[in-house]
Amino acid sequence: MDEGLDPILIQVTIPLPVPMIYSALVDPEKLRGWLCDEAQVSLEPGAPFRLRFAEGPRFESAGTLSQVSRDLDVGFSWGAPPQFAALMNGPPLRTSVYLRLQESPEGVDVTLEHSGWGSDGAWEEARSWHFHFWEDRLTRLKEYLVREAYG
Repeated sequence: MDEGLDPILIQVTIPLPVPMIYSALVDPEKLRGWLCDEAQVSLEPGAPFRLRFAEGPRFESAGTLSQVSRDLDVGFSWGAPPQFAALMNGPPLRTSVYLRLQESPEGVDVTLEHSGWGSDGAWEEARSWHFHFWEDRLTRLKEYLVREAYG
């Protein structure tokens, strides 16, 4: 069996305290500030981790929480947008997202890993779309948090 494409790995460094950054990853109100238009999150492994997007394209990622450690990490299964739903949305959902926080000299490194990719051309297209999606969203995360901290 093919191993599939490499995970998406993106990192952004944010010069703010860990608890402030972590809350932006798990608090539904704060998730709306940078990631999605609506969020349903319960911080129990196996609980729903639902994110709704109203633009470009409209979709709901109805995943479940797989990992949660306060001020350290959060992981969840990922439901893809309509153009990749047949490929990625199972059941079960084929890919997962993991975000980890680690202090660094410049602040806090937020590392996103999106894994579970297949290996053919359709998967390459899906992975490319998601790479750009997550790159944009992590930029928004940093901008959102800096705005929240400093106005």
